[in-house]
Amino acid sequence: MPSETLVMIPPLLCDARVFEAQIRDLSLDHAVMFAPTTRGERMEEVASQILTWAPSKFALAGMGMGGMVAMEILRRAADRVTRIALISTSAQPDTPEIAAAREPHIIAARAGRMPDVLQHEINSTWMAPTSDKVELVRLLHDMGRDMGPAIYVKQARALQRRKDQQATLRKIKQPTIVVCGRHDGQFPLKRHEFMAELIPYAQLEVIEGAGYLPTLESPDAVSDALRRWMKAPLILRAP
Repeated sequence: MPSETLVMIPPLLCDARVFEAQIRDLSLDHAVMFAPTTRGERMEEVASQILTWAPSKFALAGMGMGGMVAMEILRRAADRVTRIALISTSAQPDTPEIAAAREPHIIAARAGRMPDVLQHEINSTWMAPTSDKVELVRLLHDMGRDMGPAIYVKQARALQRRKDQQATLRKIKQPTIVVCGRHDGQFPLKRHEFMAELIPYAQLEVIEGAGYLPTLESPDAVSDALRRWMKAPLILRAP
């Protein structure tokens, strides 16, 4: 049986560089497809676009905003997803306060103040103490500048408007891995533990030397976890 294509969806303001190590590693054995989140101002629109690109059946891995898109893909096309990995993400929607707090940054982006936006969105305190924060922040700024203000506005709007996906998690029947950096300051470990508890037979992988960017902070550990997940049998135990 041929191996499944792995579709990887990135976080806010990130391109394929956020998965560089994992693409390099996993592409030795699997077809790997990078799916951007740059089209549409709703998660539904982004998910629909990715579904037009993706093969008829595929494994799915999403990080941050990409994990939220992955849950929307699963909600609407579960029969096409063979397995799912949720990395440094959340199934819960923006609170009204968080949604409102995005508005000044959307205005700033439209006004040409993208450096201010990046300063807000990139928080080195969310990373592990042992991470090379200077290099990581540089890379994140590079990706954010390349994305630009128009894409930021679309992505911020999609985050504001996203649905609660906890019911989606409860219905998952595919092999699932939930990956979290031990020091994640954006989506803490307790939130990932809660997500894993909602999903039948989900495997929680805590990456010790990482914060909210485990694919960059501890790339080998994440690659190893994803490789184990890709090898897991497709048929889960009976309840």
